[in-house]
Amino acid sequence: MVFACYGLWGGAVYWLADSQPVLAGVITTLAIAQHSSLQHEIIHGHPFQNHRLNDALVFPAIGLAIPYGRFRDTHLAHHKDSNLTDPYDDPESNFLAPVQWSGLCAIRRPLFVANNTLLGRMIIGPALGQICFMKSDVRSGDMRIVGSWLSHTLSSAIIVCSVVRYSSLPIWGYLLCAYFALSVLKIRTYLEHRAHDKSRARTVVIEDRGPLALLFLNNNLHIVHHMHPNVPWYNLPKLYANNRDRFLSANEGYRYKSYAEIVARYFLKAKDPVVHPLIKD
Repeated sequence: MVFACYGLWGGAVYWLADSQPVLAGVITTLAIAQHSSLQHEIIHGHPFQNHRLNDALVFPAIGLAIPYGRFRDTHLAHHKDSNLTDPYDDPESNFLAPVQWSGLCAIRRPLFVANNTLLGRMIIGPALGQICFMKSDVRSGDMRIVGSWLSHTLSSAIIVCSVVRYSSLPIWGYLLCAYFALSVLKIRTYLEHRAHDKSRARTVVIEDRGPLALLFLNNNLHIVHHMHPNVPWYNLPKLYANNRDRFLSANEGYRYKSYAEIVARYFLKAKDPVVHPLIKD
C-alpha cells in the first residue's frame, strides 16, 4: 500500500500533470489523503517492529500541513479514551469549552457554526483546523514541538516542494491538492466521536466497505480501532464482522450504515453543537 501510494503520487505529479492536469490533481489529492491514512497506521506500529523504519516509510509528510511527529504525538494522546471529545485534553476534539466559545469574537463564531456541517467542515475545516493547531503549538513553548515543526518545514521545502517544482504540476496546484486532501479526510473525522457520559460510547462505527473505507484504511470501523489499536487495517473488517454485537453494545449503537447516509443527513445540517454539551466551564 505504501508503494502504491507513492507510485500514484509520483505518476500523477510527473507524468499525468502534463497531459491530464485535472486527473492528475484528483489522483494527487487522493494519494495525499491515502498517505495520511498510512501515517496513522504506522503510528500504531505497522508494518515493522522497528519504529524508525516505520517512520521512514511516511517521512516527510507529503500533505505539507502537519508534521509527522506532531501527528504521532497528538494522535497517541487522543487514544486515551477517557478524554475523548474533551476540548481541554483531547487534541483531536472538535468541541469547544463554554469559556472558549465565549472568548470568540462575533466574526469567528459563525465560522465555527458553519464548520459543524459536513460541507462547512470540508470547505473551511482544513484552514480553521490548521490555524487552531498551529496557535496551540506556538503557545505551548515546547522546544520539542519547535524541533518537529523545523524538521517538517525543512523536509517539506527541500524534498516535497523540490520534487513538485521540477514537475509539470505548479506549486499552487499542489497546495490546492493538499488542501482538498484535508477536505476528504474531514469526511472521516466529521463524526468519529460524540459527546457522551460513557467513554466507551463516544466512538462511531460506519459500516461502509466502499472506496472511502479503503482510502481511510478501514478507520471508519472506529470503535474497533480504538478498542484494538494495534490490529492492522486489513484485519479490522473481519474482527468487526465476528464481534459486531459486542462492538455495538460497547458504543451503545453509535452506528451509521455508510458515508452516503452521513452525507445525506449532515451535508448542510450540523450533527453536534459547537460547545461541548457535558462541560460547564
